[in-house]
Amino acid sequence: MNEVLTASDASSSARSYSSSIAPVNVPLFSALLACAIAQFLKLFTTWYKEKRWDSKRMLSSGGMPSSHSATVTSLIMAIYLQEGAGGSVFAIAVVLACVVMYDATGVRLHAGRQAELLNQIVCELPPEHPVANVRPLRDSLGHTPLQVLAGAVLGCVVPLLLRSSI
Repeated sequence: MNEVLTASDASSSARSYSSSIAPVNVPLFSALLACAIAQFLKLFTTWYKEKRWDSKRMLSSGGMPSSHSATVTSLIMAIYLQEGAGGSVFAIAVVLACVVMYDATGVRLHAGRQAELLNQIVCELPPEHPVANVRPLRDSLGHTPLQVLAGAVLGCVVPLLLRSSI
């Protein structure tokens, strides 16, 4: 039998979502929360590695853990917990995560290493050289595989904790 959704059915279901304490879009909330936690953790991992506090790390790319992989992995896990692995939304999230994490450890990591090398070359130029006074390139762009793995683990944990608290 084909069921027809009426306007009153839709409005009553919308009211039931809005009256609940839990966020309506758990996958989105989970992804944003995982990203925020990963960015916040960069303060402490930078301090541990460099023995200095650098608040700019909370808004920058690169570093431990990868906020990009935490975000997309959290999205996958939240979708899986909510809808299962059989839907097209889950498939889209998996493909997106693969592209993001591959890019983080591939293209962006190597672009950062090239920027580091170019900055060293520019520093060794004589002061009268036209490029000697160019602002240094950002060299913290990508992630090592360990940083991506740490972000992915964080991304798996966040929706599990959210699920247990909701």
